[in-house]
Amino acid sequence: MKPALDGQVRVGVIDIGTNSTRLLVADVAPTGRLAVVKTALVTTRLGEEITAGILTEAAMQRTARVVAGFRAEAEALGACRVVVAGTSAVRDAANRAVFLRLARESCGLEVRVLSGEEEAILSRQGALAGLPVDPERALVIDIGGGSTEFCWQEGGGLLSASLPVGAVRLTLSGRDDAALSAALAPVVTRLRGRSWDLVGVGGTITTLAAMAQRLEVYDPARVHGYLLSRREVEELLAALLAATLEERRRMPGLQPERADIIPAGARILRAVMQGLAAPAVRVSEFDLLHGIALAAAVGA
Repeated sequence: MKPALDGQVRVGVIDIGTNSTRLLVADVAPTGRLAVVKTALVTTRLGEEITAGILTEAAMQRTARVVAGFRAEAEALGACRVVVAGTSAVRDAANRAVFLRLARESCGLEVRVLSGEEEAILSRQGALAGLPVDPERALVIDIGGGSTEFCWQEGGGLLSASLPVGAVRLTLSGRDDAALSAALAPVVTRLRGRSWDLVGVGGTITTLAAMAQRLEVYDPARVHGYLLSRREVEELLAALLAATLEERRRMPGLQPERADIIPAGARILRAVMQGLAAPAVRVSEFDLLHGIALAAAVGA
């Protein structure tokens, strides 16, 4: 399929994360405007043994099946290019070559393993494509399952950092708040003292925005652009920690599949906001997927 006469390109992007595998099909205009055609998410938990540094056979197989299905969906919708990227769980795994071969043989796709820096920059590009924020003041934070990325502008260029602190990894490791703060300190200390417009992406932050609004049915339009206050994060975290797993699964705005890891994700966000003295975070539905889509359209 060739680009439309107006120069618009339809691309498909598959993001293989530590907790979930996601699909975005979007039309990208030459101006960089991005129109979403379809999104989908399946909790594949590829990083279920992330603290051991390996990908289990079961996790690799179920993730590969989802990737194959997402590729078929994207092509059925007319995507002229389908790209797939792997993040923390893939890049940190000792046996990642096994998974990359599986994806190539069973899905016919080459997985691009993103470095932490690439992930941070692409997340920022996606977020800023969807929100009217000042790039010079924007600090984009992406809390994933296996890592947390930061990206900001300084001295006319982009700087980024990636830390092996994510909602799945923290849940499995059992680190307390002091250890969590110490793990985040190399970046948070550097960024402290500036007046940032904090922009948050990733499943932890969008879920907390949905929970703050008590959304019985997830509504991207109400989540995107929501200003999530530090007080809301602290109140939600207190409620999550006081609830049993079954009680969390019934909370409005929280996907049941995320109930086991959302307390850890909320702890990461609270620690970052406390460390930066940030009163609120602007939530973005546009994220890594959208940043990859913009880049993919250039090469389509």
